[in-house]
Amino acid sequence: MKMRKAGTPPDVLIASRQRTVRYDHARLTRIVSSALPLCMDVASKLGGPLNELKQMECVVVGNRTMARVHREFLDLRGPTDVITFPYGEILVCAPIAAARATEFGHDVTTELALYCIHGLLHLAGHDDLEPGPAKRMAQEQERILRSALMAVRASA
Repeated sequence: MKMRKAGTPPDVLIASRQRTVRYDHARLTRIVSSALPLCMDVASKLGGPLNELKQMECVVVGNRTMARVHREFLDLRGPTDVITFPYGEILVCAPIAAARATEFGHDVTTELALYCIHGLLHLAGHDDLEPGPAKRMAQEQERILRSALMAVRASA
């Protein structure tokens, strides 16, 4: 992906490459777009590549695609909820979101937005490999999701 001048948000593309899980694509785009400036603030503090990206893409995929990418790039079997690439591509798994949404009291679109925000926070410089940083990242993503949801509701 191309780089851009700092200060302006990257262009955001939300794409669906799956057909089995229904979600509100327009609402997902609004939530992620509302979360992006908050994630950019985090990137300013942590120094991740997010603020240098010209564009970023969240791709909603199915289990088969996610499992293939998970194995190919991370050498792990089976699908996962989100995979983030440092050049600005975030893959989120719709069937996992559908299965876990009710567990967390979300609809599928909100759960997918949470996964996109998680990916944005990786691009902002967060890491979740150790328990302490993972806990801080989870708190940050919940805060950003709440703020983005409020902004989307206020603009409706």
